[in-house]
Amino acid sequence: MNHAIACLTVSGLCLFETISSVDNAIINAEVLSTMGPRSRRWFLLWGMLIAVFGVRGLLPWAIVWAVTPGLGPIGAFTAAFSSDPLVLEAVSLSSPILLLGGGVFLVLLFFHWLFLEEKNYGLPGERFFQRQGAWFYAVASLALAGVVWFALREGPMLAFSAVAGSTVFFITHGFKQNAERGERDLLGADKSDLAKIFYLEIIDAAFSIDGVLGAFAFTLAVPLILIGNGLGAVVVRELTVRNAAAIKKHVYLKNGAMYSILILGGVMVLGAFGAHVPHYVSPLATFGAVGYFFFKSRRAMKG
Repeated sequence: MNHAIACLTVSGLCLFETISSVDNAIINAEVLSTMGPRSRRWFLLWGMLIAVFGVRGLLPWAIVWAVTPGLGPIGAFTAAFSSDPLVLEAVSLSSPILLLGGGVFLVLLFFHWLFLEEKNYGLPGERFFQRQGAWFYAVASLALAGVVWFALREGPMLAFSAVAGSTVFFITHGFKQNAERGERDLLGADKSDLAKIFYLEIIDAAFSIDGVLGAFAFTLAVPLILIGNGLGAVVVRELTVRNAAAIKKHVYLKNGAMYSILILGGVMVLGAFGAHVPHYVSPLATFGAVGYFFFKSRRAMKG
């Protein structure tokens, strides 16, 4: 990977991490507004370090290590920069398992948003799909069954990765579903600042799954993921402090995040089945989807 592609990849990762964490930034800002100055400073400093290194740093490394255990912990981190043919072959052989699980997770995330979540309608057809919300589980089940059918032809582990991706989706969805309820409880009850900090860290970890799994559509290089997602986490913290109200005014940003998630999920599924997708596709598609809905939001604000 040359320097230009590496820079484009890091930029795309940073944007994707930022845009996929918009909901998290809004929750953080509302809860932080009820906390004392000292607790806010603690969360914004140490919470950011936990978010960058403890979640967005360790999680991608752990995932690569899990799907390629023969590399060991150090090898999993440095594999992207290794020229050892054995290391490259190990990563290549294991990457479909990682890509399919992550791709299934992202595609289910998009369909859940399309069918069931409240939204500002940014494209024709979104209103229609939301009216058919009861069909989400049928669509999700049929899509998963189809992916598993084709994956079984390649091997049982590939099929298992698809099922694992759907399992992670439903587990993290449960955490996110409780986030809004938990936020109301914290805002409306006399909870300690320490309890609020723990709540925010747990929610941050749940929301980070989207960004971490989506990052593998950009690259399998853990160091690049760490840099890109880390920068995105810093941007989210800045938005939390300074511009949470401004974020809410950009009513179509969530649409941009979800369409980029669909594209990245598709890239990962195709890659898992052997299709060659150039490195520049994921970052450019992310910039395109987010950029379109950003300017659509700006026009809506002016009009």
